[in-house]
Amino acid sequence: MLYWAVVFFVVAIVAAVLGFGGLAGAAAGIAEILFFVFVVLLVISLVMHLVRGRSPRL
Repeated sequence: MLYWAVVFFVVAIVAAVLGFGGLAGAAAGIAEILFFVFVVLLVISLVMHLVRGRSPRL
């Protein structure tokens, strides 16, 4: 998921340099949404890992 956020960010940068305003804005918006989804999933994963913990080995 982070890979796609970076891909859309790069597309937005290239489109902005070339002067495609609408395309750059759309790609930047998609990259931003994917980045925040990635961050939320990371936080949920970390919390679940801490809550589950590990059982002691016998």
